[in-house]
Amino acid sequence: MAFGRLERTAGPRPMSEINMTPLIDVMLVLLVIFMITAPLMTSSLKLDLPRTDAAAPDEAPRFVTVAMTPDGSVYLDDQKLAPQELEARIASRAKQDPQTEVHLRADRAVPYGQVAELIGAVQKAGLNRIAFVAEPATAPTR
Repeated sequence: MAFGRLERTAGPRPMSEINMTPLIDVMLVLLVIFMITAPLMTSSLKLDLPRTDAAAPDEAPRFVTVAMTPDGSVYLDDQKLAPQELEARIASRAKQDPQTEVHLRADRAVPYGQVAELIGAVQKAGLNRIAFVAEPATAPTR
């Protein structure tokens, strides 16, 4: 009778290293979650505020647009005005609401001195909140 060998073949060896990739992924997700929720936790003061009609927020901030063209013309809300009229109209707006914001739109070709004079006239009329309006820069094409 013939007998076969009774040897066992060696199976695959067990892996002795830990795969760190899933652990790092979980830690990064937890870090992002904590970064987002941490600022929310600081203002968790629960208050029962009183209700009143006087505390209603305004619809939108009030503003006027003042524009200056390269030839020196001044416009208030798309209406051409003389410099004296501009000061009078802005002074009346300042009396109505001193927090009115002025959106200043000046052409690139207007000299700085004229823009400075316009700013001075607006401030003299009583409005001190002045915002400079500019177009967003376009990306250079290559």
